[in-house]
Amino acid sequence: MDPSDVSNPRYYHKVVDCQWGCPAHTNVPEYIRLIAQGRYTDSYMLNRVSNVFPGILGRTCDRPCEPACRRGRVDGKPVAICRLKRVAADLRDDIKDRLPAIPEKKNGKRVAVIGAGPASLTVANDLMPLGYQCVMYEKLPRAGGLMRYNIPAFRLPAAVLDEEVNNILDMGVDIRFNTPVQSLKALLDEGYDAVFVGSGAPKGKELDIPGRWDTDQVHIGIEWLGSVHFGHIEKIEPRVLIIGVGNTAMDCCRTSKRLGGTDVKVIARRSRPYFKASPWELEDAEEEGIEIVENHAPKRFVVENGTLVGMEFEQLEWTEVDGRQKSKVIGTTIIPCDTVILAIGQDNAFPWIERDIGLAFDPKWDMPIVDKATFQSTRPGVFFGGDAAWGPENIIWAVEHGHQAAISIHNHCQGIDVAQRPADGMNLVSAKMGMQAWSYHNDYNPSPRAQMQHEELVKRFSNVSVEVELGFTPEQTAREVQRCLNCDIETHFTSKLCIECDACVDVCPVNCLTITHDGTTEAELRGRLSAPALNPEQALYTSAALPQTGRLMVKDEDVCLHCGLCAERCPTAAWDMQKFELIRAHAGGGVA
Repeated sequence: MDPSDVSNPRYYHKVVDCQWGCPAHTNVPEYIRLIAQGRYTDSYMLNRVSNVFPGILGRTCDRPCEPACRRGRVDGKPVAICRLKRVAADLRDDIKDRLPAIPEKKNGKRVAVIGAGPASLTVANDLMPLGYQCVMYEKLPRAGGLMRYNIPAFRLPAAVLDEEVNNILDMGVDIRFNTPVQSLKALLDEGYDAVFVGSGAPKGKELDIPGRWDTDQVHIGIEWLGSVHFGHIEKIEPRVLIIGVGNTAMDCCRTSKRLGGTDVKVIARRSRPYFKASPWELEDAEEEGIEIVENHAPKRFVVENGTLVGMEFEQLEWTEVDGRQKSKVIGTTIIPCDTVILAIGQDNAFPWIERDIGLAFDPKWDMPIVDKATFQSTRPGVFFGGDAAWGPENIIWAVEHGHQAAISIHNHCQGIDVAQRPADGMNLVSAKMGMQAWSYHNDYNPSPRAQMQHEELVKRFSNVSVEVELGFTPEQTAREVQRCLNCDIETHFTSKLCIECDACVDVCPVNCLTITHDGTTEAELRGRLSAPALNPEQALYTSAALPQTGRLMVKDEDVCLHCGLCAERCPTAAWDMQKFELIRAHAGGGVA
């Protein structure tokens, strides 16, 4: 076996599961430690470098970091990473003097940015400090995109959204509200050096079944939420059906409860394990008295004399055949209702992009062909990101798209190949302080995951803008930050110092260390460790040959707790605990 290459930043990066799982690769353990020290502003600014919207994402992120969290493998409950981000955002000081400086003298390059959602705002955030002039075209009267018009205020207060969006716009972005782009060709003719398309996926999917067009009480979810936001809709009939079970459906059903819906049901084609909505969104909906009906497929709208009175559904039974789920109809039922909201997905819409300007579209999906590394379309200088690139995703993905597109836009404008991506770097610094002390808290804290406080039901239903989640108390925060296992404090091994005394193997609480002879394959080696390494997605560390016997030190990165006991016990300091910092380049060579 070749020794593991720990000089490659990707090795230790992948060991920091939460940071690896985050699309924007936010330095999660470090910002949690800063919260533990009461350094909320520093924590917020560390967040902002990578995810741009800590206050927004601290409330609305889909949390891809949390399923990856190593703590979940210990007691089944990951650290509340997302909500700790909110703690830093809520308790920070003013940050105006810590935002990037914007040069008065511009670099002479103009970039058109279409849409004012999270991807577009991130592009502007990264390019404005480099001297670019960013002209942002937004068809609606305010910036934020889906964050503003499709996420209800009871989840994301307007004040939080406004502040973080304005931090970017106030950099000097030339934003033109109420100005939809009608023609990409005409925009290109204005002589922009690059164009970024961040127009989202603004078209809700239809359900064209019998009765659909016989009533005006069937609404498209994302359009309906936008109408509520603008105050065009202020009430709803008592009996409401939401078709679909994604996060948009959860926003629709919970909003319905606040507008007068007393009998609100969410209808799903499949059972709960296959729902697209985040588990916590489902829990919050059910807490508010919303019923989720499983295994029902829409068949027709029941309309009598122009009035919607119900929907007929096929009742489904699902079985697995050759590894695939198949359904059969076992009956039908009619569920009474007064209003139906369709939340079955979103589509992109590009009627304003001409098909004769050198920008190719996929004929199957009618989507622009976009390079997944550079975010450039087939027309040089035109880039896509966020939902406009490959369809609906979450906000944190849109932010990462914006970072990567900004790198490409900068390269393009400076005459550098857009495929030339800046390499990641890293810092490794010993955490040792004296013989048996570390610069981090390495004791295992058995506290259970903190439960978010919620506003009482009566108050939250009194106004659509009353925020439901109230944040962690100081006591909850203090306990939750200690649940982090500090996965970025790495067990760093120096082969030539090892005397093969087995002290580290003996003291390891999870049996992740083994000194053994070399193996023919990794799979063979995994099977004969102190505890078999069963997760091939996680690295198996293998050292160079040890000086005494030529055997190897092998470590299963999957189950290591980063507790530091191996380094404390080691008599020769072959093991050390070293703090890993990933250094990611942004547009213009700036690092994160």
